[in-house]
Amino acid sequence: MPRLVSLIASAFFSLMPLASAATQHTFANPLDIDYRYSWEQMNEGISYRTGADPAIVRYGDAYYLFQTIADGYWMSKDLVHWDFVKPDHWPYDGHVAPATLVADGKLFLMQSAFGPRPLMVSTAPAHGRWSFWTRSLPFIPGATQYDESGKLPFKGKLPPGPWDPGLFRDDDGKVYLYWGSSDTLPLYGAQLDMNFGSTEGEGKRLAFVTTPEAFIHLDPANHGWERFGPDHTMGDQPAYIEGSWMNKHAGRYYFQYGAPGTEYNVYGTGVYIGSSPLGPFEYAPYNPVGYKPGGFVTGAGHGSTFDDAYGNTWNTGTLWLGANWKFERRIDMFPAGWHDDGQMWIDTRFGDFPQRMPDHKLRDGESTFTGWMLLSYRKKATASSTLVGHPASLLTDEDPRTFWVAATNEPGQTVTLDLGGTPTVRAVQVNYADYQSDRYGDAPDLVTQFVLQGSTDGRHWNVLADLSASDRDRPNAYIELDQPAKLRYIRYVHKHVGAKHLAISDIRVFGNADGPAPQAPRDVVAKRGSDTREAVVSWKPVPGAVGYNVRWGLAADRLHSTYQRFADQPTSFTLRSLNRGVRYVVAVEAFDEHGVSELSQTVELAP
Repeated sequence: MPRLVSLIASAFFSLMPLASAATQHTFANPLDIDYRYSWEQMNEGISYRTGADPAIVRYGDAYYLFQTIADGYWMSKDLVHWDFVKPDHWPYDGHVAPATLVADGKLFLMQSAFGPRPLMVSTAPAHGRWSFWTRSLPFIPGATQYDESGKLPFKGKLPPGPWDPGLFRDDDGKVYLYWGSSDTLPLYGAQLDMNFGSTEGEGKRLAFVTTPEAFIHLDPANHGWERFGPDHTMGDQPAYIEGSWMNKHAGRYYFQYGAPGTEYNVYGTGVYIGSSPLGPFEYAPYNPVGYKPGGFVTGAGHGSTFDDAYGNTWNTGTLWLGANWKFERRIDMFPAGWHDDGQMWIDTRFGDFPQRMPDHKLRDGESTFTGWMLLSYRKKATASSTLVGHPASLLTDEDPRTFWVAATNEPGQTVTLDLGGTPTVRAVQVNYADYQSDRYGDAPDLVTQFVLQGSTDGRHWNVLADLSASDRDRPNAYIELDQPAKLRYIRYVHKHVGAKHLAISDIRVFGNADGPAPQAPRDVVAKRGSDTREAVVSWKPVPGAVGYNVRWGLAADRLHSTYQRFADQPTSFTLRSLNRGVRYVVAVEAFDEHGVSELSQTVELAP
């Protein structure tokens, strides 16, 4: 490393930062947590951080986030700052798609299973203290089971399980278990006796009160979004249904599920509505209720829906990354809720831009979107060194599957972004990539350390944020500046990352440029084809636009579904996620560095 770069880095590492995590009141997807390395998370010898299938639950005065394959879980007091908790008693060998339940003053945790597995319980999850509620879940009546060796199956009419479980306790105290993950089989449910009244300790006996029944199937012939593949383009290939989650609202039961596959941009959340916990259920015509197929973050399926301390509803989901393997993923979170008539909604519009975390009960129609726009898209980026095939230009393409790689992973490596003008910068997100990584499990050096600098002229620099003493791994580090600053240049100065290479997919800069918002798109056309699960949507390009949001829903005031498109993509595309027999309303808005346009004129899509 050149001595001059080393001296510059050392000088700035010693300065006080202008950004402080303690004062951060916004967040951006992917969630900024220390996604874990695991022996189970590797592909052809390459390891990678990943997170999927999030279950967030509020217990006491804190929130707890459980996910697939982690040697613990995360705790937060505000849904912005998350701390990893390493349990002192953890029998799980990398639990998958866990279910949570708060009942009887306790927090329960159940992992996915094909055979007998434990049900854990805690009254002190903040301290990592867990015990067994039972060491062995009950066999599912009528399911395929295994002998004591865990190898020889005894065939039954149901698949073994519960895989991808979901737990729900109704107001009358009855508990229900839902499960299933398959491209051929449905989802199942039954009432479960948790034996709360027993005075027994470890070894409580759980039992099924009702016979497990299949009650939710995919119907891709009528539901366009349930078709497999990128943008639902893989025809009749079997799709997956999984990720059961139940909420009760205003006396109705909202059974949520993930489809059609976690390894594509269209992974979404659907909902069926019933009058009892085991149905019968009716398909919601506005499905998918949670859907984010475009933008930096894509995917919103298989998660959880919960209320915060102020009564605001949130939905978590699994976003697709897929750089090292098709199942490389992260976690996202979106505001959610219900209309007075019972329609459920999940708002993914600008879902990968900064969002405010409210400190009050949101009013009807009040958005969490900060209005901070993307300032870095396709802006010039230069680096102190580059590995062949991974240029610095990839740092601003809004694609997490492409990335810059430094020639060496040494302190003092730099990346500089030229924003062109001097917009007001309010936040920066640094998204690392795992390139030829060889890390497994936990280690003291798995920390992310860097300094962010800002300048108006490229010669005189101020420290925007100093993470040079960080003790956390932050693969999607989101930094909200304490004070907005007018800047032309943003510089990343590297100190340490716990990976084989220094690789960054995108440095995303947010704020606002001076000037008016773009004009609303004109000449919007939406036409259904002979296959009414699809419609071609087109509009006239808006000069200077960075991108567009194509929005649709059941009414002009309920355009809850969004497909984000960037300006270098065609202003005509086929929307393949529609339901047969449902009338839709479609509109388009443009956005740039100044703000968001008015909504275009709405266009009706007849059934």
